[in-house]
Amino acid sequence: MDTLTQPKITRSHPLAGAAMTGADMIVQVLADEGVDTIFGYSGGAILPTYDAVFRYNEDHRRNGAEPMPLIVPANEQGAGFMAAGYARASGRVGVVIVTSGPGATNCVTPVRDCMADSIPIVVICGQVSTGAIGSDAFQEAPVTAIMGSVAKHVFLVTDPTRLEATMRTAFDIARTGRPGPVVVDVPKDVQNWKGTFRGESHLPIAGYRQRQVEVESNVLTEARCQQFFSMLAESKRPLIYAGGGVINGNASAALRSLANTYKIPVASTLMGLGGFDTKHPLSLHMLGMHGSASTNYAVDDCDLLIAIGARFDDRVAGAPLKFAPKAKRVVHFDIDPSEIHKVKHADWHHVGLLPNALDALVAYGRRTGFNAAFDDWHTEIEQLKATYGLNYDRASTLIQPQYVMEEMNRITKGEAIITSGVGQHQMWAAQYCDFREPRQWLTSGSMGTMGFGLPAAIGAQFACRNKLVIDVDGDASIRMNLGEMETVTTYGLPIKIMVLNNFGDGMVMQWQRLFFKGRLASSDKSLRKKDFVKAAQADGFAFAKRLEAKADVPRVVEEFLSFKGPAFLEVVIDPEAGVYPMVGPGLSYHEMITGDFIPNRYANLGKPPPPNSSGF
Repeated sequence: MDTLTQPKITRSHPLAGAAMTGADMIVQVLADEGVDTIFGYSGGAILPTYDAVFRYNEDHRRNGAEPMPLIVPANEQGAGFMAAGYARASGRVGVVIVTSGPGATNCVTPVRDCMADSIPIVVICGQVSTGAIGSDAFQEAPVTAIMGSVAKHVFLVTDPTRLEATMRTAFDIARTGRPGPVVVDVPKDVQNWKGTFRGESHLPIAGYRQRQVEVESNVLTEARCQQFFSMLAESKRPLIYAGGGVINGNASAALRSLANTYKIPVASTLMGLGGFDTKHPLSLHMLGMHGSASTNYAVDDCDLLIAIGARFDDRVAGAPLKFAPKAKRVVHFDIDPSEIHKVKHADWHHVGLLPNALDALVAYGRRTGFNAAFDDWHTEIEQLKATYGLNYDRASTLIQPQYVMEEMNRITKGEAIITSGVGQHQMWAAQYCDFREPRQWLTSGSMGTMGFGLPAAIGAQFACRNKLVIDVDGDASIRMNLGEMETVTTYGLPIKIMVLNNFGDGMVMQWQRLFFKGRLASSDKSLRKKDFVKAAQADGFAFAKRLEAKADVPRVVEEFLSFKGPAFLEVVIDPEAGVYPMVGPGLSYHEMITGDFIPNRYANLGKPPPPNSSGF
């Protein structure tokens, strides 16, 4: 018989050998994993575990505080995004506990969102009793079937003797390799089962662990380092293209060391912002569909492209064959072998832990005395920044959202944690805000999930209790999870919520104006009756204001950010303000639309205008 079904009791854990219910085992594993905050909503099938959390906190209360508080949202989707915000801001695994049926299915979107952005969370779902599975019992849902296609892994625990090992293994899978969400579906009878707590058991998962060992043990040899530096020595215009893998892989320090040691400029993806200090002279800030024109032109000009923790997704490399067209070599670092050659062929690649690989390169270069001067390239980039930098209608009497972001950035100095919903406001925040460190910019990148910003800010504030957390949201996006406004005040969180209100689905309207002859089909919400300020006041916000005059922007934004408790600010912006630059889907940077206030270096080359496109 498997040793996991007949556990050998050890005394390494102080509770090893103790009799516990399955629910108590779940909670004890959470404590062993260092979980200090849980997000979730109760219901019949998860009640035993909720009771176990309650009893654990009662028994372990220290200095009047719960060691593992369970934060209750307005909706389970909110719980999932709170856990995601917690994980993104802290680098630790976020935890969600929900009930069966609708409780579990409401978490599908956050789970897919975390999978798409490589975010580690563990979702524990209650399930109907084992004997009732498949009978269409009350609040039953086929969680393994539903979540199996969107999660990194899903467990259905039908053998209670494997529950403890399954819980520990879920955390292992969530945080190792390319991080991601793991779902554990636990029937109610398994939660109520009583057994012996082992204190250290894990599932074998031999295939996964073998692949993990292979990746983690794959180090750069002297010969491989020599190949890399040979390419760098031949280059006159090298450029690092840094993605979210730099942050998820805790490789920011190693990236900075490589870039600074050899003076290589760094362009960041939307998900990679903060991996390299955006205020650093070598920073090109963001590239891609809404990246700076200067950055995209630098990508066009580079002769060696070094992709680190990036995946050449369609928002960056819309036309892969035309992406970095002058690059004689493409170098790719990633922890996931499936990303290599997936979109763009790499002339040299390395699959392994990013910090180890980048540190090995720096060490090799120093050991061999590598030296290269890229002064002409730096001068060219400075000229690109000066000529093609971000700009907007500064003379307008209407409040321009870019101006609001500039004022906020002036005050925060790139040191705040900023979350966002999805849409124009997301891009304005990414473009005009600085991020000095990793895990300061939290946004839904690959999935582009509206409603992400507010619950993510809640999770981030619990993860980083002494930091300024700001949710930059849109009027349409915040509506998706508006119920979480009350969660902010219920827990007294000093989160700052700024809604840029252009009375509609701003990014959709921008596309409709560009590609659908201005037909604002179902996107114009100017007739909606929502009074956001009254809604905030009803939810207990002592600071709740509407900003409508351009002259008041500096003063009101300062008051908003300096308020000591939860604060809400609605900013009525120019409803026709657009996000520029913009590269249409499937197009190259040669076809970038720069708008009326940013020069376009290809404008006089006789290029045809971008074709109509209906795809985001």
